Amino acid sequence: MKIRLTYLILASLAAGCGKPSPPPAPPLPTVTVAPVLQRDVVTRDEFTGRLDAVDSVEIRPRVSGYLEEVRFRSGQLVKKGDVLFVIDPRTRRAGLDRSEAELAQATAQAEIAERDARRADRLIAAKTISPEEADQRIWGQKQAAAALLAAKAAKESARLELEFCEVKSPIDGRVGRALVTVGNNVSGVDGFTTLMTTVVSVDPIYAYSAVDEASFLKLQGLLREGRLPVDAQGRVTVEMRLASETGHPHKGYLESLDNRIDAATGSIVLRTVFPNPDGSLLPGLYSRVSVPGSAAQPLLLIDETAIGTDQNQRFVLTVGPTNTVEYRPVQLGGAVDGKRIVRSGLKAGENIIVNGLMQVRPGMPVNVMTADEAGPAPQH
Repeated sequence: MKIRLTYLILASLAAGCGKPSPPPAPPLPTVTVAPVLQRDVVTRDEFTGRLDAVDSVEIRPRVSGYLEEVRFRSGQLVKKGDVLFVIDPRTRRAGLDRSEAELAQATAQAEIAERDARRADRLIAAKTISPEEADQRIWGQKQAAAALLAAKAAKESARLELEFCEVKSPIDGRVGRALVTVGNNVSGVDGFTTLMTTVVSVDPIYAYSAVDEASFLKLQGLLREGRLPVDAQGRVTVEMRLASETGHPHKGYLESLDNRIDAATGSIVLRTVFPNPDGSLLPGLYSRVSVPGSAAQPLLLIDETAIGTDQNQRFVLTVGPTNTVEYRPVQLGGAVDGKRIVRSGLKAGENIIVNGLMQVRPGMPVNVMTADEAGPAPQH
């Protein structure tokens, strides 16, 4: 028994004097990779600008008088021909009644003169009246006919004056606020007319942008060579966003370039057109217009999430055939459909890390997972 106990003590001491077993190696970090894509891409230039209405009309009266009604609300959408203001029509209605009476009188006199002139031909043939009297009747008929025309013109003028008592919108669009209220006298005298309100068209809408000289010369060359993408009507397609928007959700077309460079700014005005069926685009809004800057050409594209910044240098981390992380400085271009153009530093098909960038460093081995295997990114 003593021998056995001594053996156990010696064995325990021998075990205590041995080296400890090393801890297990930590697992390799797992990163998500995506290939560098190569696509035919049209590069784009972006210019700042302002929206403006296609048509803008100052509403002024054609007749003078006291304002009787305002028939719209500020900012209301109106149709061409809608009545906006009513000027007191009573004086013009009385004038129309008077002109209608004068027209009836002139019509009766013209009929009498016509009959006298016809009878004069028969009476002169029968030598019942003298030639002088016959001439007087013929001249009387012509004077009566002229007076009838004058009466018709006077009636038409009176009718128009009565019609102009209703001040109507000349276009479809959005009306501004009333600048004159009921009870005020408005002037319809040329040169002294009263500004009552304004109406601007809604759909479509213009965007005016200042294009620098270099961009203009490039754009002009591409237009001349017919190398820019066009829509079904042969118009160069453009895109636009407002200050509060991301991407370029509004699609339109290039309408025209101005006819001269502004010597003070070295720029030329570009006008583009955008549909605005819901009226959400208002004249005066700040906009950024994206215009094609090249013909379609093969370019490399990567996800924004793969790009890191090292002081002033942009870089990505690639994973080679041995699943080892490599550092690659890159030169980037603009954005296309949520991806960035790569000018240099990568080749098509190379795998770059798009998730897990912060947990690895160059030279480190990693486990690789594709974006499809990783599934959608977690929602925070």
